[in-house]
Amino acid sequence: MGTTEDSAAAPTPPAATDWSEVQASPDFAELRRRLRGFVFPMAGLFLAWYLLYVLLADYAHGFMSTKLFGNITVGLLFGLLQFVSTFVITGLYVRFANRVVDPAAEKIRHEIEGEQ
Repeated sequence: MGTTEDSAAAPTPPAATDWSEVQASPDFAELRRRLRGFVFPMAGLFLAWYLLYVLLADYAHGFMSTKLFGNITVGLLFGLLQFVSTFVITGLYVRFANRVVDPAAEKIRHEIEGEQ
């Protein structure tokens, strides 16, 4: 049960980190600026697109019920495009995170853990 080998194999806790110092670092500020520079405009764009869809559905019945082909209307197409835009935004974010966010976060993590 409590052998010396067990205690030798136990991982040691990481050194205490001053998180306020990490948060104040230029690398962290740049990471936060770049992330906000993507997330806020993209969220605003998506919310505007969704609001347009809701307003058109509520106030432009004639336009939204216009048949494009068969039983497919403008409203149905706009509704389906909401799903498409969600997947496109997700793909754009994944690409952005892989190119920009993840490398910067890894750099900060290595600095915190002492792996330069």
